[in-house]
Amino acid sequence: MKEMGNIKKRVLMLCLFGITMQLVFHGGTSQNTPLRRYLRENNSKEPPLHNYAVKLNNESNHKLVVDNGIISVTLSNPEGYVIGISYNGIDNILEAINEEQDRGYLDVVWNELGKPSIFQRIHGTKFSVITIEENLVEVSFLRTWESSMNGTNVPINIDTRYIFRENDSGFYSYAIFDRPKGLPAVEVDQIRIVFKLQESRFNYMAIEDNMQRRMPTMRDRKKGQDLAYPEAILLTNPSDPQFRGEVDDKYQYSIENKDNKLHGWISVDSDSPMGFWMITPSNEFRNGGPNKQDLTSHVGPITLSMFMSTHYAGKEITMSFEEGETYKKVFGPVFIYLNSATTKDNSLSLWSDAEDQLSKEVKSWPYDFPKSQDFVKPNERGKVLGRLLIQDRYINGGRFQYANNAYVGLALPGDAGSWQRESKGYQFWTRSDSKGYFTIENIVPGVYNLYAWVPSFIGDYKYNTSILVTQGGVMNLDKLVYSPPRNGPTLWEIGIPDRSAAEFYVPDPYPTLMNKLYNDQPKEKFRQYGLWERYVDLYPNDDLVYTVGVNKFNKDWFFAHVTRNIGNKTYGPTTWQIIFEHEHDIFSGNYTLQLALASAKDAELQVRFNDPSINPPHFTTGQIGGDNSIARHGMHGLYWLFSIDVPSDHFVKGKNTIYMRQSRAINPFQGVMYDYIRLESPCT
Repeated sequence: MKEMGNIKKRVLMLCLFGITMQLVFHGGTSQNTPLRRYLRENNSKEPPLHNYAVKLNNESNHKLVVDNGIISVTLSNPEGYVIGISYNGIDNILEAINEEQDRGYLDVVWNELGKPSIFQRIHGTKFSVITIEENLVEVSFLRTWESSMNGTNVPINIDTRYIFRENDSGFYSYAIFDRPKGLPAVEVDQIRIVFKLQESRFNYMAIEDNMQRRMPTMRDRKKGQDLAYPEAILLTNPSDPQFRGEVDDKYQYSIENKDNKLHGWISVDSDSPMGFWMITPSNEFRNGGPNKQDLTSHVGPITLSMFMSTHYAGKEITMSFEEGETYKKVFGPVFIYLNSATTKDNSLSLWSDAEDQLSKEVKSWPYDFPKSQDFVKPNERGKVLGRLLIQDRYINGGRFQYANNAYVGLALPGDAGSWQRESKGYQFWTRSDSKGYFTIENIVPGVYNLYAWVPSFIGDYKYNTSILVTQGGVMNLDKLVYSPPRNGPTLWEIGIPDRSAAEFYVPDPYPTLMNKLYNDQPKEKFRQYGLWERYVDLYPNDDLVYTVGVNKFNKDWFFAHVTRNIGNKTYGPTTWQIIFEHEHDIFSGNYTLQLALASAKDAELQVRFNDPSINPPHFTTGQIGGDNSIARHGMHGLYWLFSIDVPSDHFVKGKNTIYMRQSRAINPFQGVMYDYIRLESPCT
């Protein structure tokens, strides 16, 4: 028994010695941590991690800390939520009173076919170290879909990645969406990254040079008065009296994809001001093309990176997957940038510094440091160049014109103009120069169509052959010619063909429902709340009548063809009239009414010629649109073009009237916005 006791003592001493040596040489971490597995799988000897510029610590059971010497980011493990960002002496600039899953996260809005939408934060189930180098760390939080998740989790494998580099005052984030074979059908309406900052610290929001201001708080919103929809609040009892009587609405700060590159917040009242910025160096992974509008930053304080959404477009632009359909796409990376100033007086210089950082990120795109094989590196991408010309036989004698400042882009194959309703693939856009030359660079290899639209001309251009972009390939398309829709010479026109209603009359807002930021910015007046209600103020009894040659569209054509408020929360259809004189005898053949719409929301536009009561109407769009731009302070949504043949017997010599009736009228937000209207006489 004594000998057995001695043996037990020796075994115990050996165990203690082994544990001690493990603590000495391995810092107490488990051999099964993702970091250790990464080192073993890459046949690496354990590096002197304390000498690395970027340090990764995953010793906590549920938290991972990455520190590059400038910022320190705490991530939940294995979920991948950003639960803390330490910077410039502040322990956590995120809102620490929120639950850990409600500070920094990736979310998706999705639905099974025919069922209601589901909002879901993406909750990783597997953490792994993708790479750990002296100057760079990339980590992954993967959520793999399983059949047991059917109906509760979006059926897509989602890998959320974070990249930390030496000397970066910030970090990168991107997401890989992957649908292998066998997954159920699904519709995806929104993919975004969200950050919720300290409310007591960040109080100044900046989106563009002319879109910056001190902001109210979320508490101010909660104490305010609800308006026509949940996003719009009248501030009745704000903590800062300067906001009393203003409207706060996140959609007042939406901008187009092409401009949505930089936005964020500044702590202007701090003795050491800091800025928090979302930098998006490329739009290639966003949906709907360069002119689609989307959210930026708003009261919270909240900063978003919108990867895709149905905002200002509706369900027509949703990502719809059939059962078993495969798919893979990389969203991002985007750069979360932090900066600081030494004094309050320099706080607004943080915006200029962030603009400089944006310029650096754009010049570095596409990045060469993400480790995912699905992110296509710079030397693996292609280029397409060419020249776009315009030929309209009724302008300049049919001679070629330069497609000046045209939007030219590549998107998945489809019909002309289909790019604005496309959400699955990558899109690559540029603007042509004054002589129509264009170059599209950094294209992910694949098969595309080339599309274009040209300001001052109606319609959409599509190159008649699919384009195969190869790794490192350069394709010169030489001279392309776009012949915009045209059947005859112009008799008259209303508006400017620019896919926007901005040139039409935008009324002054109600004095009690204003956002003061836009009071002295006439071009931004459309962002004010409640403008749709001004129609009945301007036309209390009769609807709009526009006489060609007498009225001016910038003064006399209301920006939106809306319903009429007839009281008791009921609304009626409205019929606008276009009156024109046909001075000469009527031509034989068909006239053409080119009707371009900049937006439509649950509308039906009926067109009648010289007979307001004929039924059915001479033309109807049918029920169209879901972009909700009227309510969301947009000057456009999706673009619609209708070329309407009008038999000559519908017109008479002398006075003629075209009746435009928006017949659907259940709420104040139904209607259309016009882009441009043109009447063409028969071809002579």
